[in-house]
Amino acid sequence: MTDFQIGQFTVGHNHKPFVIAEMSGNHNQSLDRALEIVEAAAKTGVQALKLQTYTADTITLDVADGEFFISDPNSLWKGSSLHKLYQQAYTPWEWHKPIFDRAWALGMVAFSSPFDETAVDFLEDLNVPCYKIASFENVHLPLIRKAASTKKPLIISTGMATIAELDEAVTAAREAGCKDLVLLKCTSTYPATPENTNIATIPHLRELFKCHVGLSDHTMGVGVSVASVALGARVLEKHFTLRRADGGVDSSFSMEPEEMTAIVVESERAFQAVGRITYGPTEAEKKSLQFRRSLYIARDMKAGEALTPETLRVVRPGMGLPPKFYDTMLGKTVKHDVKKGTPVTWDVVS
Repeated sequence: MTDFQIGQFTVGHNHKPFVIAEMSGNHNQSLDRALEIVEAAAKTGVQALKLQTYTADTITLDVADGEFFISDPNSLWKGSSLHKLYQQAYTPWEWHKPIFDRAWALGMVAFSSPFDETAVDFLEDLNVPCYKIASFENVHLPLIRKAASTKKPLIISTGMATIAELDEAVTAAREAGCKDLVLLKCTSTYPATPENTNIATIPHLRELFKCHVGLSDHTMGVGVSVASVALGARVLEKHFTLRRADGGVDSSFSMEPEEMTAIVVESERAFQAVGRITYGPTEAEKKSLQFRRSLYIARDMKAGEALTPETLRVVRPGMGLPPKFYDTMLGKTVKHDVKKGTPVTWDVVS
């Protein structure tokens, strides 16, 4: 798999994580607030700002009962119909351009998750640099084919998908023209718990589908995202808001600016720490070798005296022979007078 560009940023296994701030519905139906979120995201250091592109009518039916009504008492959105929820959460399409323009002006790239084919057409007119397929849409093969046909990079979240379903999605994307693919490990619960995140799947995804991998992270805090980088994640997505206390459809599992900054900083540190397989002293460590233990003369000695546990010590620094020669040296005699603190070398003994 080869590295590729999303705007001015390179995505690849040997590059620092590409971090996406997902606005979703956290604008609370205010364009001014949406633009504030863009500006706050830029200050955190993320590379990308992402929206979701749909209307209530393109994502569901205007039905307020049965399976179209959220009655699960544990759901964040209980007591609402799907149509009403999506009316509240959607980002007006006329807002996309000013939001995208502000993001680009602040040094980020901006793109979106389309939820139907008309959204792809709309986003193409805005010249987005890539597309994201949400977990709930990873079985929507017509949508995947439509997005892939643009030949732009495609990021697909894997929440809930079986290997067979992912194989269908990946095959559909590649057959439709997608060359640059990222699969994001995702747990489709809101919020997700670390125990239910299973990031051990990330390297398996990479090997199984021969593509770049990452994490769409709905857990609270930064630990899961940072840990995923050690397992190969090079794209990280987190929901983002100004303050969770402000409310909003996704606010309760969204990161605040200080937390998103920590993700950017700590995920890059994790990437730097992965490095390569290496043994022995690194260049930076070589100056520390002198502080290892080694063999030293522990008191003044005359020529011909034998080394004993009282006259031979294993101490720091490391200018003498390694400690593995301690037993070999015991009983050997010194060739000449030596002072306390002399490092023991082969030239000292006979």
